[in-house]
Amino acid sequence: MLSTAATIIPRVLIALVFLIGGVAKIAGPGPFLANMEAHHIPGILLPLVIALEIGGGLAILIGWRVAIAGAALGAFCILTAVIFHSDFGNRAEITSFLKDLAISGGLLAMALAAFRSRSLAATG
Repeated sequence: MLSTAATIIPRVLIALVFLIGGVAKIAGPGPFLANMEAHHIPGILLPLVIALEIGGGLAILIGWRVAIAGAALGAFCILTAVIFHSDFGNRAEITSFLKDLAISGGLLAMALAAFRSRSLAATG
């Protein structure tokens, strides 16, 4: 029981970040498009971001292809940190940068654990 909860609860928590973010971008894309434009990112990429956030979030939530979803979302968080939160003269941006890196670290650890688990199951 504890083992199951120990894997489900972290997946739910991390998935919520991306599911809520993806839905927010669908509900009100204006501020996200403006932020992308301010950072010279083509707005045409917003649907791909939404698909990654919702698709990756759902995959992690249900435990499907966690290695792939975690790696993709981890890389996305690193890119987000570097592109959108690299104004180190702004304390809020430093905090967002570090949070994105921390989320990325957790996702990459989750992806690696899922990959190792899958590899052990295939060889054992």
